[in-house]
Amino acid sequence: MRKIVLALAALVGATVITVPQTAQAAAAGAITFRGMTLTIPSGWRVHRDADRIKVITGRCVKPTAGYFTPKCEAFWIFGPKALKYGQEGFSSYTGKQPFYPASDVQRCPFDGGSGQVIGKAYFKGLRPVGRGHKAAFTGWNGRCVRYDNGRQTATFHQREWFLPTSKILVVDVWDNPRLVGVLAGATWN
Repeated sequence: MRKIVLALAALVGATVITVPQTAQAAAAGAITFRGMTLTIPSGWRVHRDADRIKVITGRCVKPTAGYFTPKCEAFWIFGPKALKYGQEGFSSYTGKQPFYPASDVQRCPFDGGSGQVIGKAYFKGLRPVGRGHKAAFTGWNGRCVRYDNGRQTATFHQREWFLPTSKILVVDVWDNPRLVGVLAGATWN
């Protein structure tokens, strides 16, 4: 009897470990944009709007809202139309300054009651985006400051992967740990 119970326990344990992994792999999807295909984990939701894609990776109060909408764990994929106005003051994005398609202080990613200030780059280098493609990667330091007195309420990193030849920019302000692997696993046609 004891051997049967142990065998059943081992079988049940194996099922508990195996089922979630199989379900996750089966539910994963793909995003194709300008020749790049990303395989995304299950649970991530995709919202397309012309030349940009918003990929929601966690909690999001307003899933279809535009860039700079606070309280939405997501990253963005932008194409040439968005890059044309992607630098502060609506100049063309070049990668030399952070992606900031505005001319005023935008809301903090975490709190709509604070504004964001993006400072100096903390890292610049190349990062893989699939086989044979390298993005110019820049990590920018960001701060959330109160509108009324300028007191800092939080910090964040704005990470940018820029592929100038493909005219693709990926922007993440949530430090999503899975995004690096998703981008490294991209395929190209």
